[in-house]
Amino acid sequence: MLTEYIDKAMSEALYEKLEDGTYAGKIAQCEGAIAFGQTFYECQNELKAALEGWLIVKIRHGDLLPVIDNFDLNKGIPTPKETVRHA
Repeated sequence: MLTEYIDKAMSEALYEKLEDGTYAGKIAQCEGAIAFGQTFYECQNELKAALEGWLIVKIRHGDLLPVIDNFDLNKGIPTPKETVRHA
């Protein structure tokens, strides 16, 4: 389920070639999920890693996730009251 969400989010990614020849990538619906790379491929890989980290933080904090391509990952995610804090 998480893999499918990541795949859908990555399909929405926007990339830009910068003046210095490097690449920047972002996912507009996932504000803050951005990455840079020397090559397009490196930028894609960095963006996927950034998205995974972004998701972990959002889920851990109980934040709502954007619905991407009608895929709603919010169903079944515990609310902050239901989460269990581990030491």
